[in-house]
Amino acid sequence: GTAGAGHDAGALGGGGPAVAAPAPVTEPGPTRSRAGQIGLLLTLVGAVVHTGSVVTRGLAADRVPWGNMYEFSSAVALTAVVCFLVLVATGKVERGLGAFVMVPVVLYLGLAGTVLYTAAGPLVPALDSYWIKIHVFAAVLSSGAFMLSGVIALLYLLRARHDERVTAGEPVRFPVSMGASLPPAATLDRVTYAVIAFAFPIWTFAIIAGAIWAESAWGRYWGWDPKETWSFITWVLYAGYLHARATAGWKGTKAAWIGVAAAVALVIDYYVVNIFVVGFHSYA
Repeated sequence: GTAGAGHDAGALGGGGPAVAAPAPVTEPGPTRSRAGQIGLLLTLVGAVVHTGSVVTRGLAADRVPWGNMYEFSSAVALTAVVCFLVLVATGKVERGLGAFVMVPVVLYLGLAGTVLYTAAGPLVPALDSYWIKIHVFAAVLSSGAFMLSGVIALLYLLRARHDERVTAGEPVRFPVSMGASLPPAATLDRVTYAVIAFAFPIWTFAIIAGAIWAESAWGRYWGWDPKETWSFITWVLYAGYLHARATAGWKGTKAAWIGVAAAVALVIDYYVVNIFVVGFHSYA
């Protein structure tokens, strides 16, 4: 039936972006340059197919396609890939970084398609509100961008560590040796900042919209529910990152570690809290 079709399409979409993993990090010669072009093309095709799977899921369920953890994970993974493609198209990052971006994307999709999969169906009553189109969409968009920023922040740390060892004349071994083929550390630092600066206002809006929805559904704007608490912790970490960059002049390693910590908090907020902690958001 339609549920099965949604699952098949979701699986197809899930497999689409992952095929970009073979794309090289550097393209020193024509062979690797061609491989990079093919990898980017496969990423683009995968994103298109994945978009089709998300749309198909929505049609099968006759609602917005982000009403449970399976759908949210799929949508966030797609958003991360689209954000990466935008960065490549605008010349902000090299296409070879897609090999690293695909790691969390594959993990999200793998978890969504196995542990979290739910057949297409109507929303649970608690989520059957027009606010799901606003609050959750903003959460999807910002979470996908934050996922990408976390990857780039980690790559910055790898590149910076490589440069430190080279400067000190120390031996460079795997995995630090991979840093040699990454873009300059300053570039990765700037891109991390740009992506977080883009996503943070959207995440802020998602929290505000969620508070308004909570007042409508539960009669209070904020109750320090576990989900609300970790969303706020995530917000504080990203706000701290931006504040440190703007006022304390924190760039490089210190800022990157804050960005990584914030990305970890985001994962805890979604997966750990939703799966293992009982609260008002447990139905999601």
